[in-house]
Amino acid sequence: MSESQDNSDTGTVSGAGRIIISVDAMGGDKGPATVVAGISRFAKNHPDTGFILHGPRATLDPLVARRKHLAGRCEIRDAQGVVEMDDKPGEVLRSRRDSSMWSALESVRSGEATVCVSCGNTGALMLLSVVRLRKLPGVYRPAIAVLWPSRNPQEFNVMLDAGADVKADERDLLQYALMGASYARNGLDLPRPRVGLLNVGTEEFKGRPEMKAANDLIAENAEAAKFDYVGFVEGSDIPGDRCDVIVTDGFTGNVALKTGEGTASLIGDFLREAFKYTPLSRLASVLAYTSLQRLKKRIDPRRVNGGVFLGLNGTVVKSHGGADATGVAAAVKLAYQLAESNFSQKLAARIASATMLASDSAVDDKDGENK
Repeated sequence: MSESQDNSDTGTVSGAGRIIISVDAMGGDKGPATVVAGISRFAKNHPDTGFILHGPRATLDPLVARRKHLAGRCEIRDAQGVVEMDDKPGEVLRSRRDSSMWSALESVRSGEATVCVSCGNTGALMLLSVVRLRKLPGVYRPAIAVLWPSRNPQEFNVMLDAGADVKADERDLLQYALMGASYARNGLDLPRPRVGLLNVGTEEFKGRPEMKAANDLIAENAEAAKFDYVGFVEGSDIPGDRCDVIVTDGFTGNVALKTGEGTASLIGDFLREAFKYTPLSRLASVLAYTSLQRLKKRIDPRRVNGGVFLGLNGTVVKSHGGADATGVAAAVKLAYQLAESNFSQKLAARIASATMLASDSAVDDKDGENK
């Protein structure tokens, strides 16, 4: 029996000072071999991390055994069910309690792991996360936060919601602002993040009524919540340096995210086509190889793979379904950073504060109406 197989029975994955990450090994388009390869790639440089892998033991045991960086650091939880990408979330909730996704969330719910990572069905993962981990007290709607390449010194901006819920009112947008600011503090090391509210223009008279109400509400609570509010921002500010956190509803955020990913891919294709056009351009590509590699790294979606579910009693990182080993490693790295910073506990405290702020604002508004 291999060392990794032995650990699947003895549970020695949890060592002193180790951060434990729970991984849905069966989620994703490329299969468990890619997920295990990504975990191994991350584990090579992070010896203080242990993993609980969820999926069929017969499938995972030989995959783990071939990865020397995972020896003695993986516990395998046998879960025979698999959530497919086209499965309906409600059906998964009713009939897939034997699935690797359900099992991965249970490890966080029980406190065995600090964070869960999955490449699986986004709708199903969000629904199961809400049901099994529950929303933090005071949270109306959980949100998905993503990192977006930007001109800022930290190289990335935070955008939320990226698709957890297609609608949001002013209370939701206020909570997104506070959750996004907390994520920026802990994920990007920004002591006082700048927050912007995505709108069709920067003028205060533009936008739907709930956007105008959210603009006032966020502005009123920014100082107490220790972030700087820059007001309305536009789509061009998402990769810009005007703010660090972009707040929007899930419909708009998801469209922007998919558009950005498609644009990055298109630019890469255009560059390859341009450098193949003539012998001289091919020579130019050789001379510019180092610069092109730097550009590729900056716009590569795999480097920022991983949306974080915010507003739950536990941290969940959703990796892109089509992620390769590099993308999986990036998602696990993000999970590790959040676990290392005690992000869940800090976010819970921030939401408790946000609930009081929103309640106080509602009372003040009501008193103003009565005067």
